[in-house]
Amino acid sequence: MPRPRRSNFTAAEKVAIVREALLERTPVSEVCERHRIQPSQFYQWQKQLCEHGAAACGHDVDREASRLAKQVEALQARRSEKDGVIAEISQEYVRLKKANGAF
Repeated sequence: MPRPRRSNFTAAEKVAIVREALLERTPVSEVCERHRIQPSQFYQWQKQLCEHGAAACGHDVDREASRLAKQVEALQARRSEKDGVIAEISQEYVRLKKANGAF
């Protein structure tokens, strides 16, 4: 006997299913039966929605991304400055070795 085909829900459908249980106060068991999903799947979607809900609003995520971008830029500038100092020191080292006849 072939297994029933597995349903793939879009993100919008998942949110609608979780919303149905949370906002409309429909029992989770009824929602799961109607959409033919396991309760564990429902609770996983609910957890994901709660964890990533801030991304949907975007404000905190944008600020964090902006802060991280500035931090990366500052670190890259610092690394570039250090690379320049190392290059200068290396050149001076080679010049001194040549002046002392080491090369």
